[in-house]
Amino acid sequence: MRVYFLTLGCRVNQYETDAARRLFLDNGHENVNSPEEADVCIVNTCSVTGEADRKSSQMLRRMAKNNPNAVIVAMGCASELKNGDVAADIVIGTRDKNTVVAKVEEFLAQRENKSLDHKTSHTRPEVSKTDEYHDFGTVLSPEGTRAFIKVEDGCNNFCTYCVIPYARGRVVSRPEDACVKEAEFLVENGFKEIIVSGIHLCSYGKDQGKDISALLELLKKIDAIPGLERLRLGSLEPKSMTPEFILGLKSLKHLCPHFHLSLQSGSDTVLKRMNRKYTTAEYEDRVNALRAEFPDMSLTTDIITGFPEETEEEFEETVKYAQKLRFAKIHVFPYSVREGTRAADMPQIDMSIRKARAKRLIEVSDALAAEFAASMTGKETEILIEKIEEKDGKTVAEGYTANYIRTFAEVENDRFSRGDIVKGVVIRSENENLFVKFE
Repeated sequence: MRVYFLTLGCRVNQYETDAARRLFLDNGHENVNSPEEADVCIVNTCSVTGEADRKSSQMLRRMAKNNPNAVIVAMGCASELKNGDVAADIVIGTRDKNTVVAKVEEFLAQRENKSLDHKTSHTRPEVSKTDEYHDFGTVLSPEGTRAFIKVEDGCNNFCTYCVIPYARGRVVSRPEDACVKEAEFLVENGFKEIIVSGIHLCSYGKDQGKDISALLELLKKIDAIPGLERLRLGSLEPKSMTPEFILGLKSLKHLCPHFHLSLQSGSDTVLKRMNRKYTTAEYEDRVNALRAEFPDMSLTTDIITGFPEETEEEFEETVKYAQKLRFAKIHVFPYSVREGTRAADMPQIDMSIRKARAKRLIEVSDALAAEFAASMTGKETEILIEKIEEKDGKTVAEGYTANYIRTFAEVENDRFSRGDIVKGVVIRSENENLFVKFE
């Protein structure tokens, strides 16, 4: 059968889509690039914001309309939160995505035997509440240069704005040997960079009674794999950045000096309403400790604007705090009401104010990103080439530095290839991008 995939949401969702695609290919099926030519259309849904939820539903309806003969499959967070009540023939939750091939094949067999009336009967998920990690095995990323591995699922934090603990369940950790085995497999297949990710990465091992040292031990084993050139981390929890953990990170030979440290607000009163378990002073201490060990690191973060009851003064605190900490990039989100969370019952701010504040903070982020890129001028760096293409009669390589800045360089034909890591000197910056002359 021909299968089309659409992924909405986070990197973990993308990893799980890549894994599901591989399962179909391994079972003799074909991946196609448009829903119109597919026998099966699969949407990996997201529900982190109201917009993501709306888009998930919209894409399912659109695929059914444009290809009425296709089997429509919904999987992921929106499916889980709605307890399977979505417009699809097959609905799968968040923790049983590795059963997708079997469920599709079973559905098609039943329809072929006329025991299932297409478009009137549906298979619904049993919403997973078990503390069990459902492993896909080893997964090859279609990117070809960088690959994600998922080592953890779920979250126990229950921030007042967030539905993820309800959609993904409690923390479950992947066995260490399975994580290392997948990393070895990826390196053997030519991947130069591995990104270790999870829904709440710093909780790795928590379900087994372990602390942040469990993640560090896993990272050390991945870092020691022969042939690995870059090791990058997903989003990190500020309070997990203990002195011992930071020193452990410093000991890793291949770690990229790029840290995504989730913030959400630069106001202590807002952080308290969010049920974030740190203050701005504690967050700043962690950042300073990281910068002491990684002077050229880039620091990125997430911030929500217009959280319930956020005053202009509280928003201004966030703006000033972001400028003080010199983030290399801020992922800005206007607050989105998620039913079932505590924040949904708080006094809400008009959406126009949320969006206006988001617009202003994005402008701050753009200025900070340009400032950080400019600070790299004249420095030696390395770029992992992700693509090479012709632009205005020139051959241009594009990729990312270790501290995750998009970089461009003119190259001679056939001198370098996609996937190469090449040293060069930054000759100039433009907005948040770098331009490098290779050695």
